[in-house]
Amino acid sequence: MSNSKSNPNSQKHAHLIGICGTAMASLAGLLQERGFRVTGSDAAAYPPMSEFLAARGIRIMEPYAEANLNPKPDLIVVGNAISRGNPEVEYMLNERIPFKSLPQILHEDFITGRESLVVAGTHGKTTTTSMLAWIFESAGKRPSFLVGGIAENFGSSFALNETQHFIIEGDEYDSAFFDKGPKFLHYFPDAMILTSVEFDHADIYKDLDAVKTAFKRLVNLVPQRGRIIAYDAGANLDECLVKAFCPVERYGFSEGAKWRIIDLEFSRERTNWRVMKDGAAWGDFEFSLAGEYNVLNATAAAALAAGYGIGKDAIANALKSFQSVKRRLEVRAEVNGITIIDDFAHHPTAIAETLKALRTRYAGARLWAICEPRSNTLRRKVFEKELAESLAIADEIIITSIFRPEAIAEDERLSVASVVSKIAAAGKHARELRDADAIVDAISPELRSGDVVAILSNGGFGNIYEKLPQRLRARE
Repeated sequence: MSNSKSNPNSQKHAHLIGICGTAMASLAGLLQERGFRVTGSDAAAYPPMSEFLAARGIRIMEPYAEANLNPKPDLIVVGNAISRGNPEVEYMLNERIPFKSLPQILHEDFITGRESLVVAGTHGKTTTTSMLAWIFESAGKRPSFLVGGIAENFGSSFALNETQHFIIEGDEYDSAFFDKGPKFLHYFPDAMILTSVEFDHADIYKDLDAVKTAFKRLVNLVPQRGRIIAYDAGANLDECLVKAFCPVERYGFSEGAKWRIIDLEFSRERTNWRVMKDGAAWGDFEFSLAGEYNVLNATAAAALAAGYGIGKDAIANALKSFQSVKRRLEVRAEVNGITIIDDFAHHPTAIAETLKALRTRYAGARLWAICEPRSNTLRRKVFEKELAESLAIADEIIITSIFRPEAIAEDERLSVASVVSKIAAAGKHARELRDADAIVDAISPELRSGDVVAILSNGGFGNIYEKLPQRLRARE
């Protein structure tokens, strides 16, 4: 770790606008390690990143206000959710306070001069990045990393070490109001994992072709000496990889995959599988996570790590001890036999994989899906059909009114009533309830021992994660 006492940045003040985003909070920690005095502001602070920042003594100012920049910081980092009209942005521009985007400062101050290992794809980035970092850490390589969530093995979303490797989650979302290009194009990967390519982020990408163009550009940055580990499924991935200048190694279930998954077994506590490499037995693996998609994520991380000289036994031991990421199938409470699970939901495919995983882990249980359409993708009607299909995997489905509907044009806005109707047509019980409090009131009397409740949101969701267990305990 860097020593802030002797660091030339130790007297400099960095302020992050939008600090409670997972990547922004992680950057705040990195800057603090580099010796900056760090503050930040946000519209609303909520766990886990608010707790993460508080534990590091990093002050969060609410709400956004010009006064938050008095005295003037030496540097401002502007989060990608921040737009013109924000009072801090307007003051920053008027006063010409130096500012950068998150990916810009990561590239310039943390990644340059290191081996950049980027994990990209529509789904699975956070967990796969965390797995890869843990494999490197367990093998004694002490990597630096930044991930969009709290990796439970580290108790952190970042690490800064004076070593060769920087492992980073490569997000295709835009960088800042002044840089509308994808974040991951700033990270210049020496090697990368590509998990999936689907239409997402409907607020910034016009269509699937625009998304594929972004990933093609990322692939085009990998040098000839580099390496790409890519999921062996789907025409979208094939198209994005066709002009790669470096070796491409595919992983998955198909016979043609270089890293082929076989003998997959799920139990209540563990998941086991084997990996074939080039058609020959390579390694046996197990971990505590549920779901086929997590096996794919782990196999991708194993394949990339093997290319950096980490042996299969060391990889197997790391995965066996891997503890997941906060808000990824995280068991938040167990009350009178009712299991409440928090999952960061942003896309119908991710919701489907989450619910399928819970079906394998809790076979025979009555499965509830409680969904808050909060992400920029889920709030739009473009995925109305797919959202209904994914939620219908559960037995009982509840959807709230969409988050901040006024931010979405009416002709583009998701109709929750339409989703409920589609689910009902599939023979499942679905209903729309206004908010977290209405949900707690409605379902608390209905829940019974053995039920599994999946809460699906990428935000604070009215603190339902605490309110529902409290009501169930009071019911005792």
